[in-house]
Amino acid sequence: MAEPESTVINTNVEQKDPRTALVIAVTTRAIFNLEEEHKLYLEKGKEEYTRHQQANQDKPLPPGTAFAFIQAVQYVNKKILESNPAERDLFDILVLSNNSPESGVRIINSAKHYGLEISKFCFVSDEDSTQYLKSHGVKLFLSADRTDVCNALRRGVSAALVFQQEVQAPSTPLRVVFDGDAVLFSDETDQIFQEQGLEGAVQYERAMEAIPIGEGPLKAFAMHLGKMRKKFGQERSPIRTFLVTARSGRDMGIRAIKTLREWGLPIDEAFFMDGAPKGPILAQIQPHIFFDDGLHNIQGAQNVGVPSAWVP
Repeated sequence: MAEPESTVINTNVEQKDPRTALVIAVTTRAIFNLEEEHKLYLEKGKEEYTRHQQANQDKPLPPGTAFAFIQAVQYVNKKILESNPAERDLFDILVLSNNSPESGVRIINSAKHYGLEISKFCFVSDEDSTQYLKSHGVKLFLSADRTDVCNALRRGVSAALVFQQEVQAPSTPLRVVFDGDAVLFSDETDQIFQEQGLEGAVQYERAMEAIPIGEGPLKAFAMHLGKMRKKFGQERSPIRTFLVTARSGRDMGIRAIKTLREWGLPIDEAFFMDGAPKGPILAQIQPHIFFDDGLHNIQGAQNVGVPSAWVP
């Protein structure tokens, strides 16, 4: 696989080993708020966009939806290295961009301005930049472009679509919330629910109680997160993970809990909402990122200022 046409290594950041690190790739529009610039690109074209970015290269871009998540990830690295300076199982952040290197100078300067520890900036001119994810060992890909996300999922990389929103940057530790079906788990029960309704889904779950649910698109990322979390006792872990699912605890919670136990995936707290809105509980948790496959749940999260990522 050819390397992206231009990869800028950030020499101010220690480079991680992609074989051991949890590599997260974010697009520029996921990490920074580039909505005005994107509008200019769509209306006036690439040349006008490049001219604008070059003229403003020393003006930092405002933070985007995934910004607080990346900051919290850095905090986890700091805590891991404090307890073991030789640790190699760290987060590694790279930016994947369709910008040209000329218009990308503003992206690099913005990252420097905020002290973001991004190890590589990959400027790719190809239409489908997701072809480079596997060669960089990416475990999670966050993008503001739906086609990118679908392509990444097809390539077997955990991925989610980030919607631009005003985000209140929550404090540390890193808090990640996962939905269950079609995110952590496969959508097998969802499909039964669509075909046979709630009663059919409940009966299916009871019959399958002893058999773990299939893997969902974000399982691999969650497992790596769980592995990092296990380095700490629960009390002092810089990572907290949550399951917030529409399942009811009484009828459909047991199989979910047994599946997590079978996987060896530690979850700090699980909320079985029984179809109730997720917004109020998310407002209390204040996660750095919330992954869900339901757009109504994403909307509910956005309404309470929670950074959200949709898994299509």
